[in-house]
Amino acid sequence: MSGYHELSLAERVSLQLWHERGEGVRAIGVRLGRSASTVSRELSRGSVRGVYCAMRAQAAASRLRRQARVERKLSDPVLWAQVRGHLRAGWSPQQIALRLRHERPDDRRGRVSHETIYQAIYLHPRGELRRELVSCLRHGHASRLPRTRGKDRRSQIPDMKSIHIRPPEVASRLVPGHWEGDLLKGAGNRCAAGVAVERMSGFVVLARMADTGSAATLAGFDAALRPIPPGLRRTLTYDQGREMSAHRALEARLGLSVYFADPHSPWQRGSCENTNGLLRQYLPKGSNLSLHSQAELDAIALRLNTRPRARLNALTPLECFNQMIEFDRLNEHGQQ
Repeated sequence: MSGYHELSLAERVSLQLWHERGEGVRAIGVRLGRSASTVSRELSRGSVRGVYCAMRAQAAASRLRRQARVERKLSDPVLWAQVRGHLRAGWSPQQIALRLRHERPDDRRGRVSHETIYQAIYLHPRGELRRELVSCLRHGHASRLPRTRGKDRRSQIPDMKSIHIRPPEVASRLVPGHWEGDLLKGAGNRCAAGVAVERMSGFVVLARMADTGSAATLAGFDAALRPIPPGLRRTLTYDQGREMSAHRALEARLGLSVYFADPHSPWQRGSCENTNGLLRQYLPKGSNLSLHSQAELDAIALRLNTRPRARLNALTPLECFNQMIEFDRLNEHGQQ
């Protein structure tokens, strides 16, 4: 036989008759085409005070079968479709579970844990759908390589302002309008996309760059941050990349202050570093980033900005940033 099949009612009735006639488990097994151990276990489970009853054994087996069928939450097609939609949008299982709890605080059946989502993906039968769902999950990122190979870039940017004289309010994340910036470089370090992350909300802005030079960086960040209300662009913290040599011009254009982190200290710009890791899902290392239009970069940023965050109480960066814009607008009107 290709696998174990539960005894049918007809087999149990035959087993009862042969057992009552005094036949042994081996002989009954041969008659049923079953192993002697299967017959022995069935007699042990279905007997009461040494008497086997086929109907009672059948009823007990049916009862156990029903009890074993615990309904999985994600067997709900509507909920499963919503989870799959979020996965395809780039949300992690943790973010999906967080958002469902936020949207349905009193509906336990309408929300699931991130572990349930992982199990639903990995226990899914092998096939195209399972491969698609697994590909939606984020994978661990290796540590970032140094931005240059042995070249010391310190003290090469004129008039730098150190992160250590940056206003203390920036570190608290309680005041909006403070940004972290970086260049996400592509093939041969000849192409790049500018990355700016607002520290309080985690809101991401991407900028298409003509190249990796200082003029292109100035133009790219100017175009990306100019639409932001002036009250929400106070500071920009950057690493000591030569592409930011024109930081004074950027300050003059946008009315913000640019500060520079210490060399080899990525934790001083942790929001941007984490965002860079997420962006590599869409902008892989070694790829030609110049092939992406600004509209395509905006679409990638929107994916990140519409994922719920635990530190934002399940709001998305976009929702939080829109609240900041509204508060800034009301505050500006109140001062007039």
